[in-house]
Amino acid sequence: MTRQAAYDDIADWYETEFLEAQRGSDPIGVIRTLREVLGPGTGVCLEIGCGTGEYAAVDRELGWTPVGVDLSAGMLRYAAERLPVVLGDAERLPVRSASVDAATTVMTHTDMPGYKAVLAEAFRVLRPGGILAHVGVHPCFCGGFSDRSDPDAVVIGPGYLDGHWTKQSWTDAGVRNKVGAQHWPLAGLLNMVVGAGFVIERFAEGGEPTPTVLAVRARKPAA
Repeated sequence: MTRQAAYDDIADWYETEFLEAQRGSDPIGVIRTLREVLGPGTGVCLEIGCGTGEYAAVDRELGWTPVGVDLSAGMLRYAAERLPVVLGDAERLPVRSASVDAATTVMTHTDMPGYKAVLAEAFRVLRPGGILAHVGVHPCFCGGFSDRSDPDAVVIGPGYLDGHWTKQSWTDAGVRNKVGAQHWPLAGLLNMVVGAGFVIERFAEGGEPTPTVLAVRARKPAA
C-alpha cells in the first residue's frame, strides 16, 4: 500500500507539472521506443500501470484500443479522461486469461518490486500470439543510484548487481526521490521476461547521448 499512497499524494504534481513540462517533446525517447516495440495492431491493448494515461494516444495512433489498470486512484482520476480504466494490482490483474491482444508497461517496472509476478500476469491475460511492449528506465544507465548531472559521464553507484529499492536521486525535480525506485540489473530484467514464457523479438533504446530508456518487444507463443 506504500506505493499506492505515494502516487496518490503526487498525482496532481505528476500530471500538471512533471508531465506538462515534457508535453510536445519526447526528451528521453519514451514515445519513440513505445511506437517501435508495440507497433501497429488492432484489438485491446492493456496498459499495466497506466498512471495518468499519458500514452493512450500513442496506442490509438497505432490502431490499438487502450484499456488501463493502475493501483493509484489519484493517478486514475486523470487517466479516466483518456481511456477506460480500472483500479487494480498489477500482480493480480482484474482481467480474464487470454483476453487481450497486447499489453504495455511504460516507465513502470521500477515502481514494481514484484515485477516478476507482473510479467506472469501479463502473460496470463494475453491471447496466444499477443504482444508485450516493455518500456522502462535503462538498467545499465539508470540503475541503483545514477548521477546524471553530467549526461556525458553518468556515474552508477555501487550495488548494481544486487537489485534494490532506493529513494536516492541527484535531482528533486523527478519522481525517484518522491516515491523511490526498484532497480533490476539488465540480465535480471531480461531473464524475468523470458522466465514468464515470452519470446523476445527486439529491443530499442532512447535518450542521448547516453541511453535513458530500454524497450523490449516480446510475444506470447501461439498455441
